Amino acid sequence: MSATTQPARRVVVTGMGVVSPLGCDVDTLWRRLVSGESGVGEITRFDHTEQRVHIAAEVDGFDPEVYLAKRTVRRLDLFSRYAVVAAAIARDDAAFDPRSDPERTGAVIGSGVGGLQTLHVEIEKLLAHGPERTNPLLIPMMIPNMGAAQVSLELGTKGPLSATCTACAAGSDAIAQAFHVIRRGDAEVMFAGGSEAPISAIGVAGFASARSLSRRNDDPTGASRPFDAGRDGFVIGEGAGCIVLEELEHALRRDARIYAELAGVGLSSDSFHMTAPDETGRSQARAMMAAMDLAGLEPSDLAYINAHGTATLAGDVAEVRAVKVALGGHARKVAISSNKSMIGHCLGASGAIEAVATVLTVVNSLAPPTINLTDPDPECDLDFIPLEARFMKVDAAASNSFGFGGHNVTLVFRRFDG
Repeated sequence: MSATTQPARRVVVTGMGVVSPLGCDVDTLWRRLVSGESGVGEITRFDHTEQRVHIAAEVDGFDPEVYLAKRTVRRLDLFSRYAVVAAAIARDDAAFDPRSDPERTGAVIGSGVGGLQTLHVEIEKLLAHGPERTNPLLIPMMIPNMGAAQVSLELGTKGPLSATCTACAAGSDAIAQAFHVIRRGDAEVMFAGGSEAPISAIGVAGFASARSLSRRNDDPTGASRPFDAGRDGFVIGEGAGCIVLEELEHALRRDARIYAELAGVGLSSDSFHMTAPDETGRSQARAMMAAMDLAGLEPSDLAYINAHGTATLAGDVAEVRAVKVALGGHARKVAISSNKSMIGHCLGASGAIEAVATVLTVVNSLAPPTINLTDPDPECDLDFIPLEARFMKVDAAASNSFGFGGHNVTLVFRRFDG
């Protein structure tokens, strides 16, 4: 049989790890998501007195020294710490040691802004004390590829290694790229996801100045309101998500637990605006349709969509239009919800954390709610699972991620039937 007629290598999920505003392990994240709990509160990371926005979805209870040496922790920006810990949790969950087959194991970890915490600290130091006091590790701590690099260093992977920097789509983009690495035979196992630590004075000020953030400072838990008529922007979040993707036969040979199959991925671009989405939804719909086509699914096969759902005025409406274009008449039958109503918008980590939640929706036949959706926008007229989680059969589910600059990614997960 020629290479062109070889059956496509199937890709399955065998491990998952998260660091999130709702918990630093998968079980806690899932329990709190389906309970409809918010991870949004007043910013504690810095003095926000002079800021327009005082709220964020911060990670609480994070202890990197469970997985990293103290000396290593000091040499990593927070986003890299998040990335390594999420990957280590996923490694343990998959019961797979990358060092057992390092050259056939790789990693793709995305980040939208990289080491913003370190950059902010070092700029302050430069202005106060001059260039001679600058940390010699500034550059390797802040560059966005370092989350991926540190995952490889700590876990011992020696296969394909790359980093996506596609804004809010970076985590999903990383998973999509890792999927193709395995499909074309360049690796058997890939650690894939995204990490972000943007909650700094400059990060919050920048997004607030762009009028992207909610200013419901007096109502933190009610501030993130995807698809609601009262939405006024997203709540900035942070964290990391990582999934272990594995070629199916490799997973079966080692008797791995298989959560679900990553059956299809789709990518497209808007070519429309620096920050605003294609308002027609057609560009985003192309990513959705490409993912379903690769998975061999019809629109009617899709039971659930984990929405990008940021709670911005333009973004939510554009996503609704995209779903209608991609699914046609089935758009009004599919169930949809936004995890960002609870974890905020974790930028480059969002798609990865949401991929974990989407896999668990398939596994448990339970879809998390969209909290704070009490007054639906008339233009957002689909089934957004308001307020309470829903038990439902989910054999196939999609996760959407749409990033600044017009980066669109859709992942389609399917129940694994053996």
